[in-house]
Amino acid sequence: MFRFKSELREVEVAGIKIGGPPGKNPTVLAGTIFYHGHKIVRDPEKGEFDEQKAEELINLQEEFSDRTGNPCMVDVMASSPEAMVRYLDFVAEHTDRPILIDGTTAPVRIAGLEHAAEVGLLDRLIYNSLSPGFSQAEVAKIRETGLKCAILLALNMRDFTTAGRIKAIKELLTVAEQHGVEKPLIDTCVMDIPSLGMACKALFQLKDELGLPVGCSPHNAIDTWRGLRTKMGKEAKKPCMASATVMAVAVGADFVLYGPIGAARYIFPAVAMVDAAQAFVLREEGIAVGREHPLFKIA
Repeated sequence: MFRFKSELREVEVAGIKIGGPPGKNPTVLAGTIFYHGHKIVRDPEKGEFDEQKAEELINLQEEFSDRTGNPCMVDVMASSPEAMVRYLDFVAEHTDRPILIDGTTAPVRIAGLEHAAEVGLLDRLIYNSLSPGFSQAEVAKIRETGLKCAILLALNMRDFTTAGRIKAIKELLTVAEQHGVEKPLIDTCVMDIPSLGMACKALFQLKDELGLPVGCSPHNAIDTWRGLRTKMGKEAKKPCMASATVMAVAVGADFVLYGPIGAARYIFPAVAMVDAAQAFVLREEGIAVGREHPLFKIA
């Protein structure tokens, strides 16, 4: 099983634990809703959407979360401040799970953060994300509102290597802590298939060195795979999405942003299988897992 030189830290958001030894706490899975091109969105600027279908998707993710034992979060994507506020209100009303603020620009994310502070959502909120190109307005607003949890994105535009990712995170971590982020989550940044391997390597190295919860968005590798449909056929996408996700979990990811929330049907079972396998190894080492763990849920 994995051996880490640092003490592995757990972060808790809205009652969900993220981090610790691989296999102990089930991998936390976040599906994205209202993303660019999402068919349920009618007007992305005003934030108009099909509420019934949105609720069905949120319920779908929670259903598979309950079936597998893998906790879930909702990643709210918006392209305007107005849309972000509407989306946040709707999601907060229809789930009690953690919510990720994921806007296309800093002003959109800041609008979501301001609104969340006004309506009392901060304890359920995760800022997605702070990257090396952050604006001072972002970190100032995080400090002003008192938000405690944020994803730090290892996007190093000058150095796409594993080492570049680690350097970016260390620099971001200093800034985040200075502005009150007490619960950092590290996203090792997947953009395409080549970067998936480096992101997975960085997952292990950052967890080993810093002990913080780590994760990534493996679906980006599949979304940018130009030859997938033309060379492999459209039926290849789902198994490749699941495989990319499992690859990250197998090397120690504590959380995964798995892409469109509707993919919950095949992402959750795949991840639960790996979590169960890892948990059984922990049992050999005298580390027990709870009865709600996938180890006891998926048989």
